Amino acid sequence: MSRRTWVVVLVGASMVFFTMGTRQSIGLFLKPVTEDLDTDRESFALALAAHNLILGLPVAAMLSDRLGPRRVVAGAGLLMGAGLAIASRADSVAVFGVSLALLFGIAVSGSSFVVVIGAVGKEIPISRQSFAFGLITAGASMGMFVMVPIAQGLIDAFGWRGALAVLAVVAVLVIAGASALLPADDPTASSATDHAIESMSDAVRRAVRNRSYLLLTAGFFVCGFHVAFIAAHLPAYLTDEGLSDRTAAIALSMVGLFNIAGSLTAGWLGDRYRRRTLLAGLYLSRAVVMSAFLVVPLTSVSAVVFGAVMGVLWLSTVPLTSGLVAAMYGPRYLSSLFGLVFLSHQVGAFLGVWLGGRAFDSTGSYDPVWAVAVVLGVAAALIHIPIAVGDDRSPAPSMAS
Repeated sequence: MSRRTWVVVLVGASMVFFTMGTRQSIGLFLKPVTEDLDTDRESFALALAAHNLILGLPVAAMLSDRLGPRRVVAGAGLLMGAGLAIASRADSVAVFGVSLALLFGIAVSGSSFVVVIGAVGKEIPISRQSFAFGLITAGASMGMFVMVPIAQGLIDAFGWRGALAVLAVVAVLVIAGASALLPADDPTASSATDHAIESMSDAVRRAVRNRSYLLLTAGFFVCGFHVAFIAAHLPAYLTDEGLSDRTAAIALSMVGLFNIAGSLTAGWLGDRYRRRTLLAGLYLSRAVVMSAFLVVPLTSVSAVVFGAVMGVLWLSTVPLTSGLVAAMYGPRYLSSLFGLVFLSHQVGAFLGVWLGGRAFDSTGSYDPVWAVAVVLGVAAALIHIPIAVGDDRSPAPSMAS
């Protein structure tokens, strides 16, 4: 990769480092926020679920394909700072929910995977894209590893309100500031790997009529369900079972640490082996790991081991899924077409977070949602088997031309 390409990749990784790290830390705020605002877990979960749904809307992705990523990301950084600042001053669950769901949700949609991967995809040959996307995903994983204990430390030192205020300031500095280092906004420039010029609407219509694209979209729904449920409710689940807040934070941070290796490995493998087969194996492995976690006695050791093993599988789906979209349709509208797939991911995230809160408030247990997550993992593995993209390590000629 050229020096220019490395700059784009590293800037993108730094953005998702903070964006996704902060987002994955929100589960730590569940108990202090619900206690301070005197509300139940379902209300908090509903706000976080709405956040997941809103950030999945492909509006920012489509704007990025039309206007270029620089302006979209800069606006997202400013909006993220505003959303976190307003949440820190909330005196009711309604204000907290709107700022978290609407403002923070829109901000994340414009500064995380979809927009960043689309920008990087236009700079990198198709044969190296999975690994580059793996580097971006590893940035998000490192963010989760670093930001979760930092967020817990901020909560311990300044309370949940002070912690959100600090994160608001950093968001503006990191996201809005780093956006200036992205490529110049030139959405009309065509990549050498583009095989045809078509409108965005034509590309979208072609995609939604493709059976393999729809299967990939359905499978990514399960990824969203898994990661959102675990990120939002694992800390509370562990402390409810008698483990310490520190253990819960460590277990969640292990997910981020071990997904650094998982994402890089998945990206490397995706440039060499069929991505659909790798995805099927990832989802089946998740089902096995969650089943084992529920069966063995829960201790501090088992909780941390679960976080580490699940971390290897966590966001490893992202470089493979986005790589398949790029192999199907090329980089021109990658943000938009991957954005539609990501919307399915976030619908799953909405249900995973909300059902976790609903199940706990109704039954006093998360066990029903754990069972659903296991079943969905098996279903996702089966869904990916019939996906047909020719040799999905390179662009399928019949689809890219």
